[in-house]
Amino acid sequence: MKIAIGADHGGYEYKQEIIKHLTNFEIKDFGTFSNDSCDYPEFAKQVAKEVAAGNYDRGILICGTGIGMSICANKFKGIRAALCSDTFSAKATREHNDSNILCMGARVIDLPLALEITDIWLNTPFSDEERHKRRIGMIE
Repeated sequence: MKIAIGADHGGYEYKQEIIKHLTNFEIKDFGTFSNDSCDYPEFAKQVAKEVAAGNYDRGILICGTGIGMSICANKFKGIRAALCSDTFSAKATREHNDSNILCMGARVIDLPLALEITDIWLNTPFSDEERHKRRIGMIE
């Protein structure tokens, strides 16, 4: 599976740890590449465009809260970015919403939980149930 990942300065350190953690995936890092202050929409747009174009199977975005990243990413057609702060939501958004971008807040959750959410989200398949497909179609 090909994963596009991006973060702003608030999520930079988590991004680096997630990249090290995901040894079984092909990862493309879209930045940021330091803790210097930067604008999160720049990275959310890059990852969302790549996932929407089909160049990557899924994306991961991290900022301070995850809110800005999710708002920005969801502006792109075909993107279903989910802000997750717990494992139940990570599983449910894959099973029910077939989310294709995971957003997290590095100032909201600790790193061990972020890694657990990432693992669950990446390893949970879409249920493919008709009711969920119908609802996703209604979003599009």
